[in-house]
Amino acid sequence: MKMYLISDNIDTYTGMRLVGVEGCVVHEKEELKEAMERAVSDKSIGILLLTEKFGRDFPDVVNKIKLETKLPLIIEIPDRHGTGRKPDFITSYVSEAIGLKL
Repeated sequence: MKMYLISDNIDTYTGMRLVGVEGCVVHEKEELKEAMERAVSDKSIGILLLTEKFGRDFPDVVNKIKLETKLPLIIEIPDRHGTGRKPDFITSYVSEAIGLKL
C-alpha cells in the first residue's frame, strides 16, 4: 500500500514528492471532495495525508469521509507554516480523555 498527499500548497506537495509520495494540490472545497473521493476509491492507497488547513477549513468534508471509510487511514499533517495546534494539545487531549489533570 502506498501514501498519497492532498495539499493546499505547492511547497508541501514538492517536499513529499521528493521522498516519493504522490499527490495533488487543491484549494477549493469541491476540489478537495473530488480528490478525496478519488483517493478513497484507489485501493492501492493505504494512507491519505491531508494538510491541517483542510481539517480547519472544511471539517464537514474531511469528517464525512473519515466516518464512511475504513481505508485509507486519513492523517492530517502540518504544512510548511507549522502546526495549527496548541503547544500542549497532547496533554490536554489525554486530560480530557481520562478526566485527570496532568
